[in-house]
Amino acid sequence: MARPALFLPVLAAPVIGFVLAASGIGQAHAQNTVIQAENVRFDYAQVLRVTPVYQTLRATSVEEQCESEAKSDSRISRALGAVKDALSREEKEQQASPNCKPVTVEREFRRPIAYDVDYVYKGAKFRSRLPEDPGNRLRIRVSVTPVVQPPRSR
Repeated sequence: MARPALFLPVLAAPVIGFVLAASGIGQAHAQNTVIQAENVRFDYAQVLRVTPVYQTLRATSVEEQCESEAKSDSRISRALGAVKDALSREEKEQQASPNCKPVTVEREFRRPIAYDVDYVYKGAKFRSRLPEDPGNRLRIRVSVTPVVQPPRSR
């Protein structure tokens, strides 16, 4: 009777050979295939400086600008003007003042869209543009890969 095939995840060559031998499957199925695990780890870098990068937006709108009547300095005239304004407020809202005219007003708005972050890791300084302010420390991905030189020609 044939045994059912056993499928195991490939982790590393020495481990696979041990698992296959222990499970009773013959060495014919064991392969010495080495899958290179990525040499990556995570660490933290100290943030030195964070500089916001701004986007400037311009918006225009039409507003009504009214010129005020001649102002007098006496207290009595100011008090009379306040009473007059209170009594005639409804009339002013219904009819437009002859001293008002539409004016185009342009405004600028600035908003941060990114952050330039200067940080140091193991004595080396780096700069990255990030979508958010990282705070005092930045989680980084550290990867090490050997440089393989082509064989020398003789």
